[in-house]
Amino acid sequence: MLITTPAARRRRTETPNAVMTTLASPTLGASSDLSLWQVEMEAGACGPVHTFDSEQLWTVLEGAIRARVEGDESDLMEGDTLVLPAGAMRQIVARATTRLLVCGRGDAIVRVDGEDLPRGTPEWIA
Repeated sequence: MLITTPAARRRRTETPNAVMTTLASPTLGASSDLSLWQVEMEAGACGPVHTFDSEQLWTVLEGAIRARVEGDESDLMEGDTLVLPAGAMRQIVARATTRLLVCGRGDAIVRVDGEDLPRGTPEWIA
């Protein structure tokens, strides 16, 4: 059985740091477990220091990022892929206007450093 997500069903979510476009996810009906989304960040933008309870894969489609993961830093350029393990404290910083493709579990729970309670599953992942 062929399952697709038409472009018209994509979901766009804007945060202070990025724009996420959900391409496939459990709530879009295209996947039972995984989500696929695009992240667009302007140069200098950075996400919060946070963790997810499941692994994620981040591929740089355009631009460049600095990934801060568990105290280590790495610069990634177009074509590079970053594997973020479950539970790893991370922060992504756009070194240039950047577009990324991200894959992870559709039920992933995020925790932001310094907050007592988890934030739950972000809408662009669900």
